[in-house]
Amino acid sequence: MAEKITMPRLSDTMEEGTLVKWHKNVGDKVEEGDVIAEIETDKAIQEFESEFDGVLLYQGLKEGETAKVDTVLAVIGEEGESFDVEGDNTSEEVSTETEVETTDETSTEESTSQEIPDNVNVVYMPQLSDTMEEGTVTTWHKKVGDKVEEGDVIAEIETDKAVQEFESEFDGTLLFIGAEEGQAAPVNTILAIIGPEGTDVSGINTSAPTQKEKKTETQPKTEVKETSTSTETKTVVEKEKKIETSDDDRIFASPLARSLAEDKGIDLRDVTGTGDNGRIIKRDIENYTPKAQPKVAASVVSSRETQNLPNSQMRKVIARRLSESKFTAPHYYLNVEVNMDNCIESRKQINDSNPDIRISFNDIIIKACALALRKHPQVNSTWNDNETTIHGDINIGVAVAVDDGLLVPVIRNTDFKSFSEISSEVKDMAGRARERKLKADEMEGSTFTVSNLGMFGIKSFTSIINQPNSCILSVGAIIQKPIVKDGQIVVGNIMELNMACDHRTVDGATGAQFLQTLVKYLENPIAMFV
Repeated sequence: MAEKITMPRLSDTMEEGTLVKWHKNVGDKVEEGDVIAEIETDKAIQEFESEFDGVLLYQGLKEGETAKVDTVLAVIGEEGESFDVEGDNTSEEVSTETEVETTDETSTEESTSQEIPDNVNVVYMPQLSDTMEEGTVTTWHKKVGDKVEEGDVIAEIETDKAVQEFESEFDGTLLFIGAEEGQAAPVNTILAIIGPEGTDVSGINTSAPTQKEKKTETQPKTEVKETSTSTETKTVVEKEKKIETSDDDRIFASPLARSLAEDKGIDLRDVTGTGDNGRIIKRDIENYTPKAQPKVAASVVSSRETQNLPNSQMRKVIARRLSESKFTAPHYYLNVEVNMDNCIESRKQINDSNPDIRISFNDIIIKACALALRKHPQVNSTWNDNETTIHGDINIGVAVAVDDGLLVPVIRNTDFKSFSEISSEVKDMAGRARERKLKADEMEGSTFTVSNLGMFGIKSFTSIINQPNSCILSVGAIIQKPIVKDGQIVVGNIMELNMACDHRTVDGATGAQFLQTLVKYLENPIAMFV
């Protein structure tokens, strides 16, 4: 009798799992204890072992697809055995021995249009990060008709976190491109088709039915080779941004040249590039001399043309996640002022004691937050519908501004790290964040977040909670202002802190007590060593 295997619940908080990799294919022999798949939960990637002997008759998910707990994952039984997949769109039994029969005329036409030759490989838009829902092709390195070998970089794809090179897993000729440069496409839609030169692929329906939308329970006997979301990628250190101008010409410039041009107020359209293929590079900006502009009447006012720039994947994800946080977590805000006189002196002594150490005020604030969280664990929490998780580890997320948004690298076990260790990690991760070189797991698992705009002269501000955290601390600039000390009015160095709290997990008194402890550490840094 065929045995149905469902998506297991591999952690207490798991509601759905992602099929990362199949270790067995349909038709393979399976023995009890064999690893048949790898499943990604909300916490880790785990191997999933079979409890049965037999033949793998059915796969309910493709690699990279996500399904809720208890969804049918696979069927194991005797070779050629018929089986019924519960909960699909048909109640008919499905046999691995017989061809799929279609009774509806429209269904027959759809099946024909989806027929894929044996020697053709369909490449789908991969899911290159856990939060990626769609990708934008920034550059095609191959065009239709070009030869492709396994390992060749065929395109660069922008996700919500980085621009990554996408390598082919197949040899052949590029027969079809599913997304033009600058065009976004959902994960698992057809990105390209590779096969023998001259192959007619017009019969393949490329009008964006995704892998998830296809009925996997009734598969024709034609073999379809697909790329999985485990395709090896590597981050592009210097991505080639392409901006459409009003006359449809594209400006090719390195990120450094673009940044220098912005700082100097230079319009890239006025610069002649000397790099490869006319690409504008650093020296072109440094050597640029503005052309003499004709005098115009004082009454004539010129203005730049309005531009409509497509939203990047990062901006889309930031917009979605912050909207979800703002409208699902009941935010409230607590404000305190901190006298930073002692902290300024302590920082100076630490930095003077060792020329190799340069501790910032932000490093001290991060350490103080970690120690305060240890005393007030309720703040180090996450709201779930049925329970609140009080995290055992203290992992501080540090908000870093990048060209197109905000990234939050995570300093793990922050309470156990010294000022110098925190400083080193923050500098390293912030630098790689700005270059889009951070790995996905370096931005996951935070339990509390610090956002500092003090270096920009901002006195105070409020932030939106970085879920699943319960709180985020907003740090302002250190400002000299009159204060009363020992009955006298003197000049003090004052810093404002604002903490946004999720009222579902952190009550006002709890948040206030946390801030009291934090202020004590910052106003008396020696307390952090006691």
